[in-house]
Amino acid sequence: MTLDSNQIQQVLPHRFPFQLVDRITACQPGQWAEGRKCVSVNEPFFCGHFPQKHVMPGVLILEALAQVGAVAVLSMEENRGKIVLFGGVRRARFKRQVAPGDVLELRCELIARKGPVGIGKAVATVDGKTACTAELTFAVE
Repeated sequence: MTLDSNQIQQVLPHRFPFQLVDRITACQPGQWAEGRKCVSVNEPFFCGHFPQKHVMPGVLILEALAQVGAVAVLSMEENRGKIVLFGGVRRARFKRQVAPGDVLELRCELIARKGPVGIGKAVATVDGKTACTAELTFAVE
């Protein structure tokens, strides 16, 4: 399953400026999803982070990863129309800066789930090099 930005909006409630995934490149509902964020100098967060040296904020990389994971969760028939909320972030590590012109490849695999709560193992890469890894806890509401 692949989704363009308009189709992603049919699954996720996020809108500009907070839809941080441009495309879902592959998805196995309830198991994992992969997506892409093409980072542009026109992103609103670059006005303040940092004007002299543009760096995508780490929390927004985590949010992009969470949105990819949310697509995997919300693509399940029983979760359609619901929302996925952050429950926590564990073991977040940032390995390289993400800047305008980078294509952020995002993957989130659901590794545990009990009722509405679960954990996703997330990895973001640029040019095949790890930019960020984390475990993301979520709740379906």
